[in-house]
Amino acid sequence: MKLIRFGEAGFEKPGIIIEDKYYDVSTLVKDYDEAFFGGDGIEKLKNDIKTANLPEVDKNVRLGAALARPSKIICVGLNYKDHAAETNAPIPAEPILFFKATSAIVGPNDNLVIPKNSKKTDWEVELAIVIGKKASYVTEENAFDHIAGYVLHNDYSEREFQLERNGQWVKGKSCDTFAPIGPFIATQDEIADVHNLRLWLTVNGKTLQDGNTANLIFNVPFMISYISQFMTLLPGDVITTGTPAGVGLGQKPEPWYLKAGDVVELGIDGLGTSKQVVKAYEG
Repeated sequence: MKLIRFGEAGFEKPGIIIEDKYYDVSTLVKDYDEAFFGGDGIEKLKNDIKTANLPEVDKNVRLGAALARPSKIICVGLNYKDHAAETNAPIPAEPILFFKATSAIVGPNDNLVIPKNSKKTDWEVELAIVIGKKASYVTEENAFDHIAGYVLHNDYSEREFQLERNGQWVKGKSCDTFAPIGPFIATQDEIADVHNLRLWLTVNGKTLQDGNTANLIFNVPFMISYISQFMTLLPGDVITTGTPAGVGLGQKPEPWYLKAGDVVELGIDGLGTSKQVVKAYEG
């Protein structure tokens, strides 16, 4: 299945995509949240829609983030060799972990707002994993049993805040609008091979990132197992798995960053596309 949330910001309803059409499932599901994912919600929904008379939704509707605000977003840094190289960073021996504030979450096509006093707002197309079952001390062999699905994520980053303000990455990752998630969550059965997905990103029509999840340093089951050694992953939690080369920080001959009026588009095989128009902060 492909799970969507649609409607005005803050008032989204759960829906699904069937044969490229949007349907409202709010009579069957309260929301795509911890209770849904942790309560076998996907399997129940699959059964319930077989007999339900679902209202069709206009495809021009705004899409919200594909899941309700999770307990946490865990990010894996420098997880592609080419991205580590372009930022002059060593290949990590273990996954680099940091958090992204859940208040950064927005819809896939909502505007990106450059933060106040920002000079170095950057882009990062990423595959994100949605946890479907509580995970603590999980083995790699059992890791896939804990996945609800996968989703497209743009891990926006303010490089000055991240790297030049005491090196605390969370500050550069957590600004409002810095986590567009969606357009939909694809359940595991929608993706034939999560380790062979093209992911790409353009700015103003110019392709800057063009990678493949085959080049992940730490693969999906390893990441879930590894993270679960240090914290409990709850249903609905998001693990965002790193970005390939082509970010603003790595541009040659010198870095360059987003400005008001720019248009960022991105996508991953099987997970759709999203688009953000860059706006200046007006506070």
